[in-house]
Amino acid sequence: MRAAAILGPGISPERLRLFQQTPSITWLPSLPADGRDAEVIVIFGGDGTIHRHLPQLIELQLPVLIAPCGSGNDFARALGLRNCSDALAAWLAFVSGNGSIRTVDLGVITSETSPSQSHYFCTVGGFGLDSEVARRVNRLPRFVRGHGGYAFTLPAALTGFRPFRVEASSSKSNRPRRAFLVAFANGPSYGHGMKIAPQAQLDDGQLDLCIIQDMNKLKLLTLFPSVYFGRHLALQGVESFRAQRIRLEADRLLEVYADGEFVCPTPIEASVASRVLRVIVRPGR
Repeated sequence: MRAAAILGPGISPERLRLFQQTPSITWLPSLPADGRDAEVIVIFGGDGTIHRHLPQLIELQLPVLIAPCGSGNDFARALGLRNCSDALAAWLAFVSGNGSIRTVDLGVITSETSPSQSHYFCTVGGFGLDSEVARRVNRLPRFVRGHGGYAFTLPAALTGFRPFRVEASSSKSNRPRRAFLVAFANGPSYGHGMKIAPQAQLDDGQLDLCIIQDMNKLKLLTLFPSVYFGRHLALQGVESFRAQRIRLEADRLLEVYADGEFVCPTPIEASVASRVLRVIVRPGR
């Protein structure tokens, strides 16, 4: 079997060595642009690294293993791969012929200013306060990003942020509201474990929408710890629903981020690409 490894920014090649101890595997020095000769792909990194390679991964349709060693590893967490030891166990089962492969959904963001170009994402997309936090977090050192970067950055981002009027148009909702944050989720968490959409599933053909409405900023700040446990959905001022496709427009241009990466400005359409990515998981997942 021929395997190609993708190393995210700042990831040491030492991470790969434990996976190279199976003699039946031939490792390619990198993933060829056309995927030629590769039969499986192993990605060492976090959500951002996966995000940047999604178009090629979808085109190749090869099994993909995520070894979570980035600053945000929420996609791997949703697959039951909480660390590199879990990924190694899934890998050894796969190469022995006893592995498991899931075919999962991806989210799709289409900008109304460039409707011919679609942007895939694996975990959560959104705009508003979240995007301002993501922009600030991306400036932090990698270690800080993965150890409380969101909570560290939130108060400063909130100080100067103004709520916005958003129109969310789908078969489930079409009324305008004022909000601080709009998130649309393919998986349950982002920001290194914040359960913004605790019921979201990677293969249900739906996006889980979460809208945090306009409220007192002190109340908003005290609400955020509940997001780590997925308890915010029961609170007043938090709205959630599911949709296969939704159009989102704000009363001012806002930056849309997904998987922690900038995608495009509003307005957008968010939708689901069903069962388009094959991922290696531990047996029984």
